[in-house]
Amino acid sequence: MRFQVNDGGRAAAGFRGQTGDCVCRAIAIAAELPYADVYAALNEAALRERPRATGSGRARKRSSARTGVQIPTIRKYLASIGWRWVPTMQVGSGCKVHLREDELPGGRLIVSVSRHLVAVIDGVVHDTHDPTRDGTRCVYGYYTREVAP
Repeated sequence: MRFQVNDGGRAAAGFRGQTGDCVCRAIAIAAELPYADVYAALNEAALRERPRATGSGRARKRSSARTGVQIPTIRKYLASIGWRWVPTMQVGSGCKVHLREDELPGGRLIVSVSRHLVAVIDGVVHDTHDPTRDGTRCVYGYYTREVAP
């Protein structure tokens, strides 16, 4: 799969350094939205989160556009801007779709892989690093626009 370095507008928005902002970055790239707007919207959505317990019984930290966003918050935010979730894997089914151009549909996608979201546009990965693992990275599912603008 082809790869293009893309920070989603992070540097242009005045943010510096490296961080775990893959959710914000992937949404900004695929949805063609300003990075700063997505960053602010995700942090606003995080304020409405209810604390959830982890497997160890401890409460999870609130989401942050800078360091990580909980899956329910991602799904709610993306649904609110017209994107829908398409699962490619079920519990116990094994990996059926990989981060490869011939296994994903065309168009603008926000792809969920283990501990990461990445923008894929017409078969090209847009991210700050290549997450494909030479085409072996399993895709859990992806978000696609309900209706193109």
